[in-house]
Amino acid sequence: MNGTIAITDYGWYELLLAHPELQEVNFWTPSPRRSFNAEPFSPFFFKLKAPHRAIYGFAFFAQWSALPDWLAWETFRIGNGCRSLQEMRDRIQEIRARIRFETTGSLNEIGCIQLVQPTFFKPDEWIEQPNDWHVRIVTYKRYDLSSGEGSRIWQECLARRPLTETAISANSRDVGQGDNPRYGRPQVILPRLGQGTFRIAVTEAYERACAVTGEHSLPALDAAHIKPFASDGPHDVTNGLLLRADIHRLFDSGYVTITPNLQLEVSSRLREDYQNGRSYYPLHGSPIRIPVLSHLSPSQEFLRWHNENKFLR
Repeated sequence: MNGTIAITDYGWYELLLAHPELQEVNFWTPSPRRSFNAEPFSPFFFKLKAPHRAIYGFAFFAQWSALPDWLAWETFRIGNGCRSLQEMRDRIQEIRARIRFETTGSLNEIGCIQLVQPTFFKPDEWIEQPNDWHVRIVTYKRYDLSSGEGSRIWQECLARRPLTETAISANSRDVGQGDNPRYGRPQVILPRLGQGTFRIAVTEAYERACAVTGEHSLPALDAAHIKPFASDGPHDVTNGLLLRADIHRLFDSGYVTITPNLQLEVSSRLREDYQNGRSYYPLHGSPIRIPVLSHLSPSQEFLRWHNENKFLR
């Protein structure tokens, strides 16, 4: 298994260290032109620049997306490493000016490396950077975590994470399992998407269009859980639908559902309860749009659950 070591600044670290409750962070870049890809839920390590030159934490890679800055802020908020959208925009512009980057198009998009289950170490727990790290590296570098410096850093990171919170990728059960008398032996917990990464994953899977109406206006779209998270529904794309906000509210309230044969059904209760619904009844029986990638399509199990437990008859 490989991991990624990426450079950050001290301000990003200092702010996020003060928020141990965060389950997701957005490691953004000022340009969306260079995408990032890695093994799903592979480790992503945070390294400080000079004069510190140390690893101060890690998380697990969920996905990369090019997103408008407002959507990145709305989704991850302080998990962007900034205290406000304006502070984030100021920081983006500062970096762009320094690297002479010019935007194109109407959306102010940035690159978003979305990470889950982050852990940040206090200064006395920082880890020495790789001894082969070249001073000219300004972005990130891949490391094999089964040997050499990659293995050392991975094992030290696992040892520093509290025993009850240690998260290890599904592909890493044979890596970094050494005992450490100070911190104890790591426990295997598989990483998974959180609320924010779920939202973006569903938005991208449905190509930024409402599954029912085809509406493309991003501010009007919501990532809906088919089986609510509060009812043990997972943050998984197969448990999601991208819906226009009004249809999302009707779906959550049980006035519309999606049948297992992927058609919209509008409840007669909408008319009975509100003496209205004429905007929605013409959509009754219409097929929904599903992701191009079949493994991301809505789960039959979750659709049946919504039909049987939420839909008003």
